[in-house]
Amino acid sequence: MRIDKLLANMGYGSRKDVKILLKQGVVRVDDQPVKDAKRQVNLETERVTVQGEVVEYKPFVYLMMNKPVGVISATEDKVESTVVDLIDPSYAHYELFPVGRLDKDTTGLLLLTNDGAFNHALMSPRKHVDKVYVAEVDGEMTTDDVRHFAEGVELEDGYTTKPARLELISKSGRRSTVRLTLSEGKYHQVKRMIAAVGKHVEQLERVQIGELELDPTLEPGAYRELSEEEVDLFFT
Repeated sequence: MRIDKLLANMGYGSRKDVKILLKQGVVRVDDQPVKDAKRQVNLETERVTVQGEVVEYKPFVYLMMNKPVGVISATEDKVESTVVDLIDPSYAHYELFPVGRLDKDTTGLLLLTNDGAFNHALMSPRKHVDKVYVAEVDGEMTTDDVRHFAEGVELEDGYTTKPARLELISKSGRRSTVRLTLSEGKYHQVKRMIAAVGKHVEQLERVQIGELELDPTLEPGAYRELSEEEVDLFFT
């Protein structure tokens, strides 16, 4: 790869900015200054540094975010704040996008990447990747609801969902806390399923996608990169 393209891709600025760095002599390959923007480099055998900082080429990035209330799952919006707005500008050159979506008022596990294959591995209906939610419900969820969800719920538009696993976590008066596992992702599906049995979702959090659980150390709005092992969960 040409060194100017490499550095531009890694966020060191535009091609014009990179050429300035090269002219300044702060770009080195195996400790030798390089000023030719067309110089080909192989990061498997050569060490590239900029002002002493080692350049580690990562074509793809995978982030886990604890999505907060009040932001939308989009790359940009003229009115609303988006999850991408929460990401440090140092990631801007990766052009990250959310994998799937969470509603504006839904919190929890959201993944962002620039890898289309990773997005397909999670979102393709053929993959049947489970998503797990914890919901605070206005209304008493019952064992009859558990059986109903296991059979599939008919929504208000006539669509019958695929079987889902509903677990009753706790009850307090008319308020219930439940854990719901889905293998599909229709629009507002959790809220619509619970509405179909006469109750209302007050709070909703996604806590797991496939085998990947939300990192409990992430505060709302915080994020971190996935480990190689975590990424591999969706490619095996």
